[in-house]
Amino acid sequence: MNPFAFRIRERFRRWWQARLPLSDTLVLHQRNTYIVPSRAGLLLGATLTVLLIASVNYQLNLGYLLTFLLAGCAAVGMHVTHGTLRGLRLNLAPPEPQFAGGSATLAISLTNDRASVRYGIGLAVLDMVSDDRWVWCDVPAQGSTVVQVAFRPERRGLHPVPPLTAETRFPLGTFRVWTIWRPAARVLVYPAPEASPPPLPPPLALGGTAATQPMVAAGEFDGVRAYRHGDPLRSVVWKKAAKTDELVSRDSGQARRHELWLDLAQAGGADLERRLSRLAAWVLQADKLGLDYGLRLSGQAIAPANGPAHRRHCLEALALC
Repeated sequence: MNPFAFRIRERFRRWWQARLPLSDTLVLHQRNTYIVPSRAGLLLGATLTVLLIASVNYQLNLGYLLTFLLAGCAAVGMHVTHGTLRGLRLNLAPPEPQFAGGSATLAISLTNDRASVRYGIGLAVLDMVSDDRWVWCDVPAQGSTVVQVAFRPERRGLHPVPPLTAETRFPLGTFRVWTIWRPAARVLVYPAPEASPPPLPPPLALGGTAATQPMVAAGEFDGVRAYRHGDPLRSVVWKKAAKTDELVSRDSGQARRHELWLDLAQAGGADLERRLSRLAAWVLQADKLGLDYGLRLSGQAIAPANGPAHRRHCLEALALC
């Protein structure tokens, strides 16, 4: 395509898409569904034209019958194709956060209030050019089905969900009916964890100096004691139990005297993205070990804690840093 024509087309498409409302729910009707003949439909139209011309020239009554019979079938198929999407309701579930480098999955619910099944409906990300981007489904009568489509965010941060498209060519394939949908939801993308991070940094004494008992490479405190009935499972040093067949727990008293801080300034390297990647790996490692840990970023500090909510809070801070 001519570069000038391509730029004009892209500018028109962006202008047209910007006029579409942002919503996580879309009900399809006559004003937001579009229909054009497919390649098979154009070929059928050319065939009908040749049949009609031949029937007129040679006065073929059976030719007239065949021509208008096929034309009538195409007209009925056009109505059925448009009705397959018309009245369908699409709803996007809130996207789950993802790590950079992976695919963000979008769960879309298609609800059919009609008393008949809707066949051959495809959904895809609009600007994706992959051949297998389409996900096809049938929606049961007076029921719903969930379809998952995916896209790959380019970098960490908060990203808008890209425009989606739905289409059908059921039943004859001679017409293509489609719609364009701009969801309002956003996807949070965490930094990709470093593949082989160094050991966790040593904990600091509450006075701010490094602990006299450093943390070993696996991320455990040296101070442990024999397991006591009632100790939480997250305090058990499972690696040591696997080696010695003896249950030991971390010394909670020592844990209260020391704090583990994951600091951006101490993550090493001059590149911000690599440091954030290392911090993400440390957050996951400390959470897996059940440690209390805090996070220090430029102008932000998250107090030491643990658990899924704390891990999510730290990863969100890294994503938006």
